Amino acid sequence: MADRFFPNQMPDFVAEAPAEELAASDSDALTLTELLSLPYAALSDHFRKAAFDLKETVVRETWTSKESHPRDWTLYTGALGTAFLALKSYLVSNNETDLKLCSEIVTACDSVSTDSRRVSFICGRAGVCALGAVAAKLANNGRQVSHYLEKFEYIKPPDDLPNELLYGRAGFLWACLFLNKHIGHNTISNTIMRSVVDEVIEAGRQLGKKGKSPLMYEWHGKKYWGAAHGLAGIMHVLMNVKLQPDEAEDVKSTIRYMIKDRFPSGNYCSSEGNESDRLVHWCHGAPGVALTLIKAVEIFGDDKFLEAAMDAAEVIWNRGLLKRVGICHGISGNTYVFLSLYRLTGDTKYLYRAKAFACFLHQNAERLISEGKMHSGDRPYSLFEGIGGMAYLFFDMVEPSVARFPSYEL
Repeated sequence: MADRFFPNQMPDFVAEAPAEELAASDSDALTLTELLSLPYAALSDHFRKAAFDLKETVVRETWTSKESHPRDWTLYTGALGTAFLALKSYLVSNNETDLKLCSEIVTACDSVSTDSRRVSFICGRAGVCALGAVAAKLANNGRQVSHYLEKFEYIKPPDDLPNELLYGRAGFLWACLFLNKHIGHNTISNTIMRSVVDEVIEAGRQLGKKGKSPLMYEWHGKKYWGAAHGLAGIMHVLMNVKLQPDEAEDVKSTIRYMIKDRFPSGNYCSSEGNESDRLVHWCHGAPGVALTLIKAVEIFGDDKFLEAAMDAAEVIWNRGLLKRVGICHGISGNTYVFLSLYRLTGDTKYLYRAKAFACFLHQNAERLISEGKMHSGDRPYSLFEGIGGMAYLFFDMVEPSVARFPSYEL
């Protein structure tokens, strides 16, 4: 199991040094402990510079050096992920070039995804149209906003759609929520969203009758628990919509069931009945579940959910320095649990842990990848598998109190 992660040998806490010490130093010349001791304003500058440098690399490798008709147009591993990163860069820098780049990439993704039957935000057509509309609004281009919203209206989830986040109904619902947050309330009507929620709840209850959880779902024949394909991701999205009292109770009881049946370590299985306590990823294991638990605290206010989220964070601190860089199954994604707990609790312990994981990447990722000791991802520049996700995390470390796991936390 230890071959999946680096032993966490970082101190439990490093106090910030006085502002005049180290602040002007080149981060390449600092040890990890010295980097962690920087006043946050100085450390934030290091993250900002690293984020912009990585973003330029990602853009060069995935866009400017490629044809303008991307083969992989998805947000998960393709060009749309680069557009999402460019949008994040714009929101941090207010550089209009980044916003223009985002719009250009979305236009290309739109042209090659028209016939796709995939309807989710992360891996489907809804992500193209939703991101296009939001970028157009930021550019004050009302005509383009209408253009993408009209295309979004043509997206119809098929009857045989699964319910999970990456490809299914939860992923389509998330796109609706993203539009309503960034374009305006009721941009996607409650009627449209409610029909999808009804299908998700009904499917979950039907399968739940055969087990101990009120809601349960299958994807490719397995009852997954994680954020990408299973319970954690579906519950997370459902908690962002208005639920009937009995539906909200089913969601709460499903999360309680997961807590009750977690591993003694505090980690969570990848699928129902799987007894292998190995995976500490956003997609499978404690990180994705922890973000759902944090959302449950915000919605339901149950202290047991907060306690379980903190327990999951301990698993991530001890076993979450994965030998992978990305946000789906890598250190970048695991860092967001600490950021989310910091936002929820205000406890600086979690800000420190986020700093520690991010600084570990800042100091070591390039070297470890070059030495073959860390996996850069099958698509090494992508948002979810590669350094695109690390760049996104570094942008979020500039202002950690408002950080959100990309295309998961609203």
